[in-house]
Amino acid sequence: MKQNIAKEIGIGLLIGLLSNLAGSYLYIFFLSKIKKLSVESTLEVALEQGLTGNIIALGALLNLVVFFVILKKKQYYRARGVVLATLIAAIIILISKFY
Repeated sequence: MKQNIAKEIGIGLLIGLLSNLAGSYLYIFFLSKIKKLSVESTLEVALEQGLTGNIIALGALLNLVVFFVILKKKQYYRARGVVLATLIAAIIILISKFY
């Protein structure tokens, strides 16, 4: 039983990390279309200006949608994994702001 719980939390963690990555990419993609730049150059500008934490935070907004979809399906342990992925993103943002 405990192995099944850990597996479900792990799946939720993976889903949360992938949705955060997808949300960050979508933000960079749409921003590059607005600025009429390539995705690579938009990412380079963001890295130069120290905006990686902001991009990760905006990408984490997609976790909110995923979280509520998983809750609607009553997969509570997967939802815990998504929350864990959001906490990991918050720690990464905190580290990127101070270092």
